[in-house]
Amino acid sequence: MLEGRDWVGAGGATVEDLAHLRASAPSDLPKRYIDLLAYSDGGEGPLPISPYNLCLDPACTVIETLEGRNHGQADLQGFLIFGSNGSGEYLAFDIRGASPWPVVQIDMVAGGNSAEIVAPNFDAFVDQIGIEPAEG
Repeated sequence: MLEGRDWVGAGGATVEDLAHLRASAPSDLPKRYIDLLAYSDGGEGPLPISPYNLCLDPACTVIETLEGRNHGQADLQGFLIFGSNGSGEYLAFDIRGASPWPVVQIDMVAGGNSAEIVAPNFDAFVDQIGIEPAEG
């Protein structure tokens, strides 16, 4: 899935973890997101767009976050957090509207009101994973 890209991954998620994640999610998750977890259950790689890095959470972490209602932070309701940039920004689906959901970055301190769209949907986002930012 990310062959030939700059990606440090893990083995794929188990069928059981993916089934549990689907059951815990408030709606159908994007196919390419499930495919990514099946390929690499967690991992890290660059992005050529802000926030310039993806630390993908393993399926079990996403399940814990969902079941813990986004760490109990009320201002994060309406977001499905699936990772971070490794230094202060969550990466999440904005599930407040209809799918396909946009991918957003959220400042961990400022909370949900700081959400900024990174990609219009997960398909557009996954196409960016593992690509270094252009030097300029």
